[in-house]
Formats: sequence, structure tokens, C-alpha cells
Amino acid sequence: MLWHQVVFLALIQGLTEFLPISSSAHLILPAQLLDWQDQGLAFDVAVHVGSLMAVMAYFRKDIVDISIAWLVSLKERKATPNSRLAWWICLATIPACAVGVVFGDFISVHFRSIEVIGYTTIGFGLLLWLADRYAPSKKAEYDFCPKSVLFIGFSQALALIPGTSRSGITMTAARSLGFSRECAARFSFLLSIPLILAAGSMKLLELIASDISVEWDSIALGVALSAISAYVCIFLFLKWLNTIGFLPFFIYRLVLGSALLFLAYA
Repeated sequence: MLWHQVVFLALIQGLTEFLPISSSAHLILPAQLLDWQDQGLAFDVAVHVGSLMAVMAYFRKDIVDISIAWLVSLKERKATPNSRLAWWICLATIPACAVGVVFGDFISVHFRSIEVIGYTTIGFGLLLWLADRYAPSKKAEYDFCPKSVLFIGFSQALALIPGTSRSGITMTAARSLGFSRECAARFSFLLSIPLILAAGSMKLLELIASDISVEWDSIALGVALSAISAYVCIFLFLKWLNTIGFLPFFIYRLVLGSALLFLAYA
């Protein structure tokens, strides 16, 4: 990869992984629109590692508190709000992992076209705006129950389709259930940790089993830029979310999706 491609794709991954605009769509599009070669498996692993480092660094205190509470609950057989949250994250991760294992290859072959990305970018963006516009904001982080968690988990599985946005669909599901914007965003970000870890581990195993040569300078740059941009993105998104809402992201998705459909059918 040329250095400017590494910089561009790493920044795109970091900035879009946690915004409700679909990182997978933005990583697929440069190859199709700019005639770039696919960035390859090694680089995919690198930018996933960078994103994982960012979200774990930002929520480091939450992760420690939740993990300790979960371990204590296993030992003492006594649930606490934080231990329940740990179980909810585990439960919500299962559907996406199961769907990914069973249908991942099929989706990669049949759903990575510009047309699909255009439709999903617009459609799921509209759902996000409607959920944010009309749903109440009465529920907080510790008001989750098994039904609501599974609903969010199965919604997250839809993000395997490019253009859907993992963060976008999980925030949409949480908002439609009446959870506040901040709660929906925080749960979505915490929920990303096991999923990114699982996806990155699978890609790493594929990389180890393959004979692909690795450009370590590009990998290091990709990890660093993805981590920095993702951390800044999480910080600014949570800071401004209650002020700006989700309307700007819907408008962006509407414009982007319309442009993609124009390119697809022109």
C-alpha cells in the first residue's frame, strides 16, 4: 500500500468505527470508487486493533469496574448493577457472533456492492433518525433486561451487511426501546469491545494461517492512526451527542447513499 492510502484508510476506520455511518462501507468504497487494491487482511487486523485500543483506553475505568463486579458476582453468587451490565454485554454479543460464523462468507460475497451499501446507508440512517426523534428517553444504563439486550444483540447482527453501521443499528435499537442518547451510545461502545476482539482474532488467525507477507511499517502506522482518530471520535461524539442529536448523521447518510445509488445506476 502507498503511504497516503494507509493514512486515509486508517483515519477512515478510526473515525467511522464508532460513528453511526458504517465503517465497513467507508473501507469498501475507496477500492471501488478510486480503483485501489483491497487493503488486505493484515491491514484489516491492524485497524481493528487500533479501534479496540481506543475504546478500551477511553472506557478503561468502566471496563475495570464491570470486570471486577462480574468476577465478584461469580464468586459470591450475588448480582450487582455492574455485574448485570457485564452479562448483558456478553448476551448481546452472541447473536452477531453466531450470524457472522454461519453467514459471514455469504454476506461478503453477495452484499458488498455499491447498490447494497447505498440502500442500507439510507434505510438504516432513516431508522436511526426516527428512533431518536420519536422514542422517549426515560431509561438509563441499568434498566436493561434480557429482552431488550437480545433485541439490541440481534439488531447488531444486521451490521454484518455493509452500510448498516454496527454503532448505528445498536443505538437505533436502544433508542427505540426508550434509552437515552448517552446510554444508547455508551452501551453501543462497550458492546463493540467483545465484537471487535472476536472479529480481530478471527482475522488474525486467518492471517497466521496464510502466507501473506506483512508490511510492518504500514501496519504500525495503521494501528497508531486508527487508535488516535477513534479515541478523538469517541470523545467528541459523546461530548456533543445530546446537543446535536442524530439528525446530522442521517443527513450525511442520505447524501452519501443517494450519491452511491447515482453512481450505481448512472
